[in-house]
Amino acid sequence: MTTLAPAASVVLTPSVAVPVAEPKRTESHAGRLNWLRAGVLGANDGIVSVAALVVGVAGATGSTAAIAAAGTAGLVGGAISMALGEYVSVSSQSDSQRTLIEREKRELSVDPEGELDELAQLYEKQGLAPATARQVAVEFTAIDPVRAHLLAEHNIAEDDVVSAWHAAWVSAAAFTLGALLPFLAILLLPTSARIPITFGAVLIALATLGMTGAHLGGSPKLRATIRVVLGGAAALVVTFLIGSLLGTSGVV
Repeated sequence: MTTLAPAASVVLTPSVAVPVAEPKRTESHAGRLNWLRAGVLGANDGIVSVAALVVGVAGATGSTAAIAAAGTAGLVGGAISMALGEYVSVSSQSDSQRTLIEREKRELSVDPEGELDELAQLYEKQGLAPATARQVAVEFTAIDPVRAHLLAEHNIAEDDVVSAWHAAWVSAAAFTLGALLPFLAILLLPTSARIPITFGAVLIALATLGMTGAHLGGSPKLRATIRVVLGGAAALVVTFLIGSLLGTSGVV
């Protein structure tokens, strides 16, 4: 599921940061990074899933038709599965956010003074003096009361609600792009070289994605790269061995 970026804040004292009811924005920089991270993860899933599938089938049989059929099924099925999973996950999150937004609007229309007091108390809990908290609450309420309460109470804004369809398409596209690498590699290469070159291409792609994901997430690049490469290599080796055993035993 896609994680929403924290709302912006303004520092009022050295130790206190209060959420700001900033102007409407289409998408924050942090939000775009979240989409990029989701894309990297989707591509990684596509590479590993389809590579393991086609390498396993190639280990069992040299039939290009069988490999193509398995790879196509894995690519299409995986993309649909990723899209459905992302749609359900983001829809649930978006529904929860919309419920919170409607509740805040309802409470503000019924008891605006009580909501102002509540907002001031929230700022007091963050460390502001009562008078300062009241002033901040009044000023933010004058700008946009709904946004002020959403940021202070739930750390969300109305324009943070993500489209479930958008998330589903992004997830499916990322998976498909990742899956195309091993799928095309094993189909287009000569039979004698298809497995080792596919292995190499997949591991290089995984290393690149591992470094990219680590960079976007601010985590150590070497550790993340080693982890994703070892995981991908293990998946390829296991499926290739299983396919080879099935092929030599005459099961397929």
